[in-house]
Amino acid sequence: MPLTIIQMMPTLALVIQQPDAGLARHSPVPTAEAPQHGTYDDHGFERQARFPRTADGTLILTVDLHTHSVFSDGHVWPSIRVEEADRDGLDALAFTDHLEHQPKGADIPNSDRNRTYEVGKEAAASAGITAVMLINGAEITRGMPPGHVNAVFVKDANKLLTEDAKDAIMAANDQGAFVFWNHPNWLPQASDGVARILPFHEELIAAGKLHGVEVANGTLDAYSEHALGIALEHNLTVLGTSDIHGLIDWTHNGAHGGHRPMTLVLAPERSPEALKKALFAGATVAWINDDLIGKAQNVKQVVQACLTLEPKGYLPQSSVMDVTLKNHCPLAFTLKNTGERTFHNVSDVVRVERYDETRLQVRMNDERKTLVLETIALNTQVRPREHLSTRLSVDISAFERP
Repeated sequence: MPLTIIQMMPTLALVIQQPDAGLARHSPVPTAEAPQHGTYDDHGFERQARFPRTADGTLILTVDLHTHSVFSDGHVWPSIRVEEADRDGLDALAFTDHLEHQPKGADIPNSDRNRTYEVGKEAAASAGITAVMLINGAEITRGMPPGHVNAVFVKDANKLLTEDAKDAIMAANDQGAFVFWNHPNWLPQASDGVARILPFHEELIAAGKLHGVEVANGTLDAYSEHALGIALEHNLTVLGTSDIHGLIDWTHNGAHGGHRPMTLVLAPERSPEALKKALFAGATVAWINDDLIGKAQNVKQVVQACLTLEPKGYLPQSSVMDVTLKNHCPLAFTLKNTGERTFHNVSDVVRVERYDETRLQVRMNDERKTLVLETIALNTQVRPREHLSTRLSVDISAFERP
């Protein structure tokens, strides 16, 4: 029973410092803090998603908290989910098979709802996959309200298999789980495609029992601006997930330029404990296609980590500065120039591809010390239909004007 998801976009303002000299045009090199994933043949495509640290040293973890296997209505064995996550360079993967929906039960009986996680752990150990943190979870699958709800970091998923939906959610909370509302704009439960919060959800939020909401879902291939509005109004953690049932490569073209929708989690270190704490703190950004969606302060941190300016010098006999806009992240950015500095070589709308750079010739007028670009990141949303305003800045005082 495929589910749907919602997709969104953010907006914000930021200052970007001059990058270190010699910064490479590719993803960051794996370190002890970003363990080495496996090496796979993906037709020369640099598939693994790696993000640099933010300005204050925070890690940007890549996480998928909604996946399915043959133990519910998915189409693959849990070992495939583990290898896909390793191929994609994920820092963490949650197994969240449906508790109540077991369409393959006649062929693959699954009385233990922790079995997907156990098989996944065994597969990872057998294959030597250590760079992906594996998380036990489950999907509570009910009509509205509450709809479909995921619980991750559960200790025993069997205890969530209760007659009453609220009892299941309480059982997850009793285990210290992080609980979130799935695809609230799914047409079978929201026929007009509009996510609406109901008193049942408000009661859970008030009691601290519902912690997040999907604003981007890969099965729906969609972003929900209404879900983003709900997240902001009720201070829920913003999430993007794949909700994958088939193969990542078939669904999201993973080996040829696509990527699974996921959540970027801002955490001080790479550990299950730090990841869980950051989720509860709401330190997340949803990423679907090239869109970054979330609370403004979180989107700002990611964008600032991704984009830097590197001045090259003035063009001959001119006050036009030659500068390189560098993108250190695995998604493309589309920026609209809104400031007084105009471009000599391109229009006011500039695109810089993933792990790439683009050349800008900036008319500096009388400014001699600082190059400042006021832009709007069109591939973000920090509120429904509101993009992030960005301020990119770099020191140019060392360059002499002709």
